[in-house]
Amino acid sequence: MAAIDPSEEIAELTATMNGIASVLDLDAMRKDIANLGEQAAAPDLWDDQARAQKVTSKLSALQSELDRVEGLLRRLEDVSVLYELAAEEEDDGTRQEADRELDSLRRDVGSMEVRTLLSGEYDAREALVTINSQAGGVDAADWAQMLLRMYLRWAERRGYATEVYDTSYAEEAGIKSATFTVKAPYAYGTLRGEHGTHRLVRISPFDNQGRRQTSFAGVDVVPVVEQADHIEIADDDIRVDVYRASGPGGQGVNTTDSAVRITHLASNIVVSCQNERSQLQNKATAMAVLQAKLLERKRQEEAQAMSELRGEATSSWGTQIRNYVLHPYQIVKDLRTSVEAGNPSAVLDGDIDAFIEAEIRWARKRETDQN
Repeated sequence: MAAIDPSEEIAELTATMNGIASVLDLDAMRKDIANLGEQAAAPDLWDDQARAQKVTSKLSALQSELDRVEGLLRRLEDVSVLYELAAEEEDDGTRQEADRELDSLRRDVGSMEVRTLLSGEYDAREALVTINSQAGGVDAADWAQMLLRMYLRWAERRGYATEVYDTSYAEEAGIKSATFTVKAPYAYGTLRGEHGTHRLVRISPFDNQGRRQTSFAGVDVVPVVEQADHIEIADDDIRVDVYRASGPGGQGVNTTDSAVRITHLASNIVVSCQNERSQLQNKATAMAVLQAKLLERKRQEEAQAMSELRGEATSSWGTQIRNYVLHPYQIVKDLRTSVEAGNPSAVLDGDIDAFIEAEIRWARKRETDQN
């Protein structure tokens, strides 16, 4: 099979990028950036810290996205020039450099194209992520903490701000659960495919006989609520408990009962927050988390009802989605997309973009096929 002419592939990639730029509406993005820049420069911005963080986070994310699109367009122009230079000078070294850059561009443009697939009702929102240890005892608690680090490292790599609202530490090691937000536009649309059960197979560091252990942790991803969502929660519908925040091993990290736990009585959904020193602030954050979970519950119920009307079968939430095998061989494999990675250490250090992008394409194809 004849190799594709580089000039033809560059033209195809450029056409793809022009389509992406059109979908993202770069002119509108520049106007939004200018507007947010003015807000960020206001001397009274930090009088309202929650608003200030939202403005600066959105400004950073939009600027990063614009820079990414413009950077790819420039690189496509540059690689075309590089091929012309290699041909004129008959320079194999320059040709090989151009080939490497074109290969890199092929991957980067593909990643950028995934962004245009995020068109769901809540996809543009920030994400609220909860991780829970499941079967596997102390290994599962340790596994849950490893997943928490993986997602925080992924967000850090992308320059996304995060805030951990609550961490419930296990007695021996690891965590029982943790809840955090990813404060970036389209964080929910990007991460929603991570929702489900993640399975780890390894030699247990907590087993003195060095036996292999399988452990599980659940990841829950919901969109952050906005004022327009109208999720009403009456005082009679909830129970509010206050307690002293604690760290690893149960050690106290605060001298007052500032941590807040809220139980929604009808659904038995329990949320908590202990990252602020103020009980009122923790209660407000916990209420926002509860609203997000109730909004997602309502959305799922509506989707289930619609599927039943159509006579469709729907898969339940919480099913196993990915295996992380560290022994007897090393591989990470997604059970839906069949995407694999042979370097689990890199994956657990936040290198999960290949899985996320494949999930988004898989979900979009599935939605299209159902429609």
